[in-house]
Amino acid sequence: MADIFEPLRSLWRKITAWELLPTPGPEGARRDGPVERPWRYYWDHLPKRTAGADFSARDYLEARQRAEEVARSTLGEDLWERLVMDGYLDVASQRYPGVTYRLRVGHRVEVICSPGARSPWPYAYLCINPTYPLPELEFFAHLYLYARDREDMLVRVAAPQPWDQRLGRTF
Repeated sequence: MADIFEPLRSLWRKITAWELLPTPGPEGARRDGPVERPWRYYWDHLPKRTAGADFSARDYLEARQRAEEVARSTLGEDLWERLVMDGYLDVASQRYPGVTYRLRVGHRVEVICSPGARSPWPYAYLCINPTYPLPELEFFAHLYLYARDREDMLVRVAAPQPWDQRLGRTF
């Protein structure tokens, strides 16, 4: 009877050796060396708004400090000051006339339409989460660049939602 399952076991060993399936991360995951490649793991098992059990309070603090540096240098001083003062940045759509994306740190993207413009989505909010846990400000900088320079990608991955909500994979 054991011989019947041996080809299946052999196939399973080959599949797992090929690394076709993502590895759970971060706890107990095999590391890639000095360069982190978090997109190679799946993160669905983590509680929302965390980076995992092996992330200490100091790790969160350092990650958030680096995220502020990333966001500030990505946006530049003028946009950074506007974000701090207003709590959001508006990015006009290049694809849909009269549509503006309102980006807020840690929240869904709000779609605002000028009078007479029609939204391409049935709801006023777009849900876009990072693939892996990121500080809110760092992901905000990513979203800003996508809205400004890669709107096609933003449109492709966004999930229209009827209400606002905090993002799940940011901390």
